[in-house]
Amino acid sequence: MRLAGWSVVALAALATGCGDDAPVKAAEYGEVLFNDARLSTSTFNSFSCATCHATTPTPAAGRLDSGYTLYDSAFRGSWWGGYETRLLDAVNFCYVNFMRGVAPLPEDSPQSRALYEYLVSISPNRDAKPLPFTVVKDAAEVARGDKARGQEVYRAACQVCHGEPHTGAGRNTELASVLPEVTREYDEVFPGVPPSLVVIEKVRHGQFFGVGGNMPPYSLEALSDADLGALLTFLEL
Repeated sequence: MRLAGWSVVALAALATGCGDDAPVKAAEYGEVLFNDARLSTSTFNSFSCATCHATTPTPAAGRLDSGYTLYDSAFRGSWWGGYETRLLDAVNFCYVNFMRGVAPLPEDSPQSRALYEYLVSISPNRDAKPLPFTVVKDAAEVARGDKARGQEVYRAACQVCHGEPHTGAGRNTELASVLPEVTREYDEVFPGVPPSLVVIEKVRHGQFFGVGGNMPPYSLEALSDADLGALLTFLEL
């Protein structure tokens, strides 16, 4: 079986000394880790893998995740638009950059082994192809769209972290800013830059370049310019 770049030693350890059902138990443990922000020990992390990724063939209706569904992800051959060619490295890219993990998960750790078995358990297609991930390199204004659509985009893409607009009610951490109120501070924090462009930068580049906190980036595949423009209309930017 192709191991998608995960540790052969780690998988062998699962298969020996733990009973014939070790991979099943590991997959169950992996599912728990997948849904638990405490996978990262950082006190500043509020993300679990499930924050940004569905695990079904298609995401639930009304959900616009920054990351692809991880159904059929284990054997894609490359991840992050070809930037990562080992599955564990792709996982650790998220773990370190967005979940604030202090160091990458080692290949032989119980967590990495369990996550591998879980991802395999939801990946029936051994011939799954890599998926595109188009990063918008230069933040630029986009045409504004329909406000009602923008509200839908907010609820599908933003509310899980930022909570209700204007109040932040239900946000997953107090570290997540309240939208759109936080943009009132942008004239001072980002002098000379239109607040809308700061929001576009945060959405498109996430935490990269020190602008978006610990946000994951939204690729063009995850969020179209049309939906981004509608979101800006809803936020009155």
